[in-house]
Amino acid sequence: MSRIKIKSKIMKLSRRELLKKVYSRMHKLVTKTRIEEEEGIRSSNIMIIQNPRESIKLAYDVIESAKQEVLRIFPSIHAFRRQVRMGIMHLFKDVVKHGIKVRVLIHADENQIRQIVNEVMLVLPEIDIRAIDMSLNTSIGIVVVDRKESLIIETRDDTKDNSYDASGLAAYSNSKQIALSYASIFESLWIQAELYKQLKEANKQLKVHDKMQKNFINLAAHELRTPIQPIIGLTEIVYSKIQNTEQRELLDTVVRNAKRLQRVADDIIDVTTIESQSLKLNKEQLNLNDLMTNIIDDYKTRIVNGNYKMKLYFKPFKQTFLVNADKERIVEVISNLLGNAIKFTKEGEIFVSIGKKEDNNNNYVLVTVRDSGEGVDPDILPKMFSKFITKSFEGLGLGLYISKNIVEAHGGKMLGKNNDNGIGAEFGFTLPLKDTKTL
Repeated sequence: MSRIKIKSKIMKLSRRELLKKVYSRMHKLVTKTRIEEEEGIRSSNIMIIQNPRESIKLAYDVIESAKQEVLRIFPSIHAFRRQVRMGIMHLFKDVVKHGIKVRVLIHADENQIRQIVNEVMLVLPEIDIRAIDMSLNTSIGIVVVDRKESLIIETRDDTKDNSYDASGLAAYSNSKQIALSYASIFESLWIQAELYKQLKEANKQLKVHDKMQKNFINLAAHELRTPIQPIIGLTEIVYSKIQNTEQRELLDTVVRNAKRLQRVADDIIDVTTIESQSLKLNKEQLNLNDLMTNIIDDYKTRIVNGNYKMKLYFKPFKQTFLVNADKERIVEVISNLLGNAIKFTKEGEIFVSIGKKEDNNNNYVLVTVRDSGEGVDPDILPKMFSKFITKSFEGLGLGLYISKNIVEAHGGKMLGKNNDNGIGAEFGFTLPLKDTKTL
């Protein structure tokens, strides 16, 4: 129907008839509204707001109209700061005066939240503020009032100084179901924030306890090591003055066990040093060939004196390998490998080799110790460089763990495997090669 025809039809109606139609329409609308209110049915509206000034004003109006509760999520610490400058805390203060509960969640780290809470407590201690995990990144701020109304506001640019420039689109709803959904999200994040806080506190206490435990173990190991050296020294002096074979055997047992106890104390101190990240290396230029020769000669003597049924081989090379390393620590690593090889090779042979290896255009010296002993238990093999991994009744299973950390501190790599023929094992390590010289 054209506008002209509609206008003509209206003009034909008398004033009384027109008023009658208007009153009839209003009566129907009022009656419908009363029926909906009586039945508890409320029409739900969703409104998209493009103007940030209107959406922010609406957020303040909605909070001001609260009767029981205000739930507020800020997408970032910057968003919260912007709102503080606009007077959000004064608004919260006003609603709190009327007995309304206000809870706030902010995407921020623990230090930022601690600072905010300290600031807010001075002004408004009734407000409860918690942090949301920073990994849950979002650009949406949420307001839920009395679990009946909700407003979400997009953050378009969080770097802006004022909320009008930072905000984007907004969506308002007076749907109870939508408000309850947002409130449920808020409660989940609220519980998560509390659990995270408790977990962090528990972790803090655990670190304190762990530090105390390590300090105690380190102190105990030092106290244990202090009397061991005099025991060994004085026992060896007594040994040199006694000719009786039986008495010498008894003193041998004392010295052997004292040295074993000394190794345990040294290992414990090494582990606490490594785990506290305080391992220090006194590096110097070393001729690894000469160092290896001296260590091998010493262990050959031990094998003979210990009546071991095995042979130890080490062939000199035509090149001398120069490395920049801590001599005492490298001796410790080599001694660990040789000690293990002897312990697990009751009879047979141990071959020690030294050579050159290239990796990613870098030169390394490679030291290997291969034995014909028991080999590594398959259950232990995947974790053999971890702490306390052993099936032996001797030692704490710390040697390979300590050796690995020493080698890696030098920029090298620890290696270990069972031999391909199923007999014995091969362990070794690499160190960055400083230079080689032909002998």
